[in-house]
Amino acid sequence: MQVVRTIDELADFYGGSFVPTMGALHEGHLSLIRQAKDLGSPVVVSIFVNPTQFSPDEDFSRYPRQLDEDIALAEGAGAEAIFAPEVDTIYPPPTHQEQASVPNLPSVATEPGLEDAKRPTHFAGVCQVVARLFDLVNPHQAIFGEKDYQQLSVIRAMVEQEDDRWPNLTIVPGPTVREPDGLAMSSRNVYLDPQQRKDALGLSSALLNAQSALSPGDAEATMHSILQDHHLEVEYAVVRDAKTLLPIENYSQPARALIAARVGTVRLIDNMPM
Repeated sequence: MQVVRTIDELADFYGGSFVPTMGALHEGHLSLIRQAKDLGSPVVVSIFVNPTQFSPDEDFSRYPRQLDEDIALAEGAGAEAIFAPEVDTIYPPPTHQEQASVPNLPSVATEPGLEDAKRPTHFAGVCQVVARLFDLVNPHQAIFGEKDYQQLSVIRAMVEQEDDRWPNLTIVPGPTVREPDGLAMSSRNVYLDPQQRKDALGLSSALLNAQSALSPGDAEATMHSILQDHHLEVEYAVVRDAKTLLPIENYSQPARALIAARVGTVRLIDNMPM
């Protein structure tokens, strides 16, 4: 496996499968790499902790960085190349800044009132870095996990509206990977103490119980009740249209239940289809 640092080195890996990450790889990431391998080689995994998608109240410096371990894990899962660029490679000097400009944000990045409301600068940073990575890596398919469901929806919509920029690119969803007890895998799970880890199970429990509700309103009420029973600070627990993530009144169209909640200082998200 090759560790790629420069743009010129990427040319040998054009046209394959791409898994963008910020590192701190866990089984959820590795499942995406294995899925990418099944879709076609070469498989490129990027590891870049992107400063532009952190809100002012989020600790960019605290995000875990473990490049050597990540390289070994990615290679074991089937990656042929790790793209680990410097910040200046992704965000060039001002004279070339248009290369990494923020694309026009699709409505699913600005209207649902979910992650876009809680983290107002987040999707501008995500779209900025992902667009730049797509331009550099030139993949035929890119795999994004369903656990960050609004992010997946935003990337899909961005690629659809920029189809002349990436005409041969397909966005492929990767199923959420869970611990044996149902907790969705996340790099932030390491910050949970034993009691918080038990409380965090309220997210998956709320989603599972909501699936038997007869209406979106009943599902939302069920989720809020279970989350409160687990002592979680709820940011949102909603049922939305699966594509637009806008509110719905019934199940006449595909729907998704989404939760964001805090366990102490740790913010967790999860979702399931309804």
